[in-house]
Amino acid sequence: MTTTRSALVATATASLLLLATTLSSQTTDASAAPSSQTTDASAASPGVSKVRIVRLSETRGQVQLDRNNGRGFEPGITNLPIVENSKLKTGEGVAEIEFEDNSSLRVAPDSVVEFMKLERMANGGTVSTVHVTQGMVYVSLLKSSNNQFNVTFGDNNLALPAPSHVRLQLIGTEAHLAVLDGNLHLIGASGAAMEVSKKKTVTFDLLQHQQPSLAKDIAPEPYDEWDHNATGYHSRAANASSFNGSPYSYGMNDLSYYGSFVGGCGGGSMWRPYFTSANWDPYANGAWAYYQGAGYSWVSPYPWGWTPYHSGSWAFCPGTGWGWMPGNNWNGLNNISMMPFGGGAGGGGGTVVRRLPVAPPHPPRGHEPTMLAVNMKPLVKSEVVSREHFQFRNDSAGLGVPRGDFGKLNKVAEHVQQHGTVNQPVYFTAPQQTLQGGRPTSTAVMAGSIHRGSAPPASMGPGMGPGNAGANPGGRPGGPGNAGGYSGRVGGPSGGSMSGTPAPVHSAPPASAPSSAGGARPR
Repeated sequence: MTTTRSALVATATASLLLLATTLSSQTTDASAAPSSQTTDASAASPGVSKVRIVRLSETRGQVQLDRNNGRGFEPGITNLPIVENSKLKTGEGVAEIEFEDNSSLRVAPDSVVEFMKLERMANGGTVSTVHVTQGMVYVSLLKSSNNQFNVTFGDNNLALPAPSHVRLQLIGTEAHLAVLDGNLHLIGASGAAMEVSKKKTVTFDLLQHQQPSLAKDIAPEPYDEWDHNATGYHSRAANASSFNGSPYSYGMNDLSYYGSFVGGCGGGSMWRPYFTSANWDPYANGAWAYYQGAGYSWVSPYPWGWTPYHSGSWAFCPGTGWGWMPGNNWNGLNNISMMPFGGGAGGGGGTVVRRLPVAPPHPPRGHEPTMLAVNMKPLVKSEVVSREHFQFRNDSAGLGVPRGDFGKLNKVAEHVQQHGTVNQPVYFTAPQQTLQGGRPTSTAVMAGSIHRGSAPPASMGPGMGPGNAGANPGGRPGGPGNAGGYSGRVGGPSGGSMSGTPAPVHSAPPASAPSSAGGARPR
């Protein structure tokens, strides 16, 4: 039986406040705790720690990550930890990075960003510096204390206040900074101060050190709606699972969307993902990722798969299956120790014997890959199966289900548990800028959204394209993607597959390597 929202709040808050205490104690000694994300090349200053909680939280399409391990760019998969001096590159794809205060960075296609500094100060505050080399990024900072966030591009260094929401785009020799929300205080090349309020754009000349110019509007871009939907998802999920103002509710937005707390063994409660049976195994699919100075880290492919694999513990209840219980431990990169080796405790003292993925016994040698896929069972994924239907599959555990696009999942999850699969009608929306000849392009796939239900009727308003009347739930009236947008059927398998799939570690029935959920490809 599902517990009440207050029970979820109480359980998670206790765990996350303990996490706050753990992180605070770790900041006093940069070399303390083997869970540090410190790499061999980044030593911390006295009173400063490299222990951070930063992850690649979503990927669609071509995303690559250089994890500062000397191997260059490798496939970027959901839930890979981000460490200092990592570089992220997108081709025909988009990516999102989440920070521990639930602030986020979204990277549009054909962009390159480098995480120059990821530090934690002795007072618990964080310092993050992200350098944008090319392309376009969105930064959404939530209100927090003691945290510093800097964005650099060319010779410019912007200290962004919290809260704020900006879009930075590099085009040729110019940089365009659009303030979507908040107010910025800038110091120009001449030393003169410039106040930039919401809905204004600042243009920088990257070659000549001149005073930036200011425009009193913001030009729409195709990925504005993707960014808007993502910030809305985080905001709605965070409000639905408000943890009494705790700044360490990291990853709980995904837990609220993709699962719920249920009654566990011994009268307690545990969190279980939707779309799982008692046969589902939390460690049957994933990947080992090697980090210098820390060894191999277990990476889960599931969209919610960060917090339950870095804190608390997994336990098995007969008749129910595996569930996650919040706890007072936190494991950064070194999260192997929380695997329930030797089986999981069942109700009444029973034990479930199970195979577990085993990390390679040594660091990768020569040209051996630094990421190794594990598929001990066939990987199950929910996905688009026809021009008009999305199929939810049992034991997919939410893999393939777009974040936030389908509303509340608890009811459909109950039907999936009863029938194994459930087909739901879906439609696709995308901004008008991403269309060619009235049809969606690959850009539309990345910038658009997939929704349960039937496409709404075409709007008859002037200048409006088909399906804009309510085509994007929660969208801004008149905002990018609503005026002259696209709404239509979807078809083909869902996108977001990545090239360069890691090689398997264990022999198993044919299964695709862990990949992140992506948008559906229209045709």
